[in-house]
Amino acid sequence: MRANYSDLAAFAAVVRAGGFRAAAVSGQQSASVLSDAVKRLEESVGMRLLNRTTRKVATTEAGRRLFERLDPALGEVSAALDVLEDMRGRPAGKLTLNVPLSVVRSALMDIVPEFLASHPDITLDLNIDESFVDVVAAGCDAGIRYEERLEQDMIAIPIGPRRQRFAAAASPSYLDRKGLPQVPADLLRHSCLRGRFASGSMPTWEFEKDGQTLFVDPDGPMIVTIGAGIELVVQTAVAGGGIVYLFEDWLQPLFKSGELEPVLADWWPEFSGPFLYYPGRRLVPPPLRAFIDFVRRRPHPKA
Repeated sequence: MRANYSDLAAFAAVVRAGGFRAAAVSGQQSASVLSDAVKRLEESVGMRLLNRTTRKVATTEAGRRLFERLDPALGEVSAALDVLEDMRGRPAGKLTLNVPLSVVRSALMDIVPEFLASHPDITLDLNIDESFVDVVAAGCDAGIRYEERLEQDMIAIPIGPRRQRFAAAASPSYLDRKGLPQVPADLLRHSCLRGRFASGSMPTWEFEKDGQTLFVDPDGPMIVTIGAGIELVVQTAVAGGGIVYLFEDWLQPLFKSGELEPVLADWWPEFSGPFLYYPGRRLVPPPLRAFIDFVRRRPHPKA
């Protein structure tokens, strides 16, 4: 035996109101629509639920018993829907994002504290991961990656700086000993501190100037996993251990302090900033929708 929810709701509304017309006045359906719904319900259960006269509607014994059990259940359903409505008005729950460490530093450091302060009912779960993952399969609501690594069939919006650059740098003591490289090929004669993805691939160092792009694959005394080992690479460079190649915004504080000096600055390549991406679903989870709206309202720094 199966009954349509809307037919059950119509039956309960008629019983509460004491008639079809009264139920129609208090609801958003006509008396004839309510009457048809009750008829369908009676046919589905195989019993008469209401006795109808020209002046009065009364429940049968079966109708009375059904209403006694149905009315509290419909109240629970209504309360559950009210919870969802409240979440839509004040988003709550967990928001899981998959992001690389570089984005944590370049974008999320500024965004997250303000977002959490304005949405106290949302818990932000950040998976810091440099590898390229399927965010849906990984159980994440969304991810943040750079343009060349975005998944297809995803909606993407800019987050953080619109433009960024990679920068090469070394300590004054290192440059005093080894000299300042003048062109990217000079790096092949220097100690370069390298990074490697968890997959094992090691990205080459890219440089560009006047429309010319060069890729360099230098050697050096250290190779670390990109993400977890980057701080060690930076500190090794500060200590004079070699040349580091990293996001410019990571290195700017060290340029200002004088702990590192720019190397080949007129060759630093520029690229588009990171994007928040998520599946193109019609119904976006409320915590993610709140984060998307928050990001869109914020001005994007140029770099």
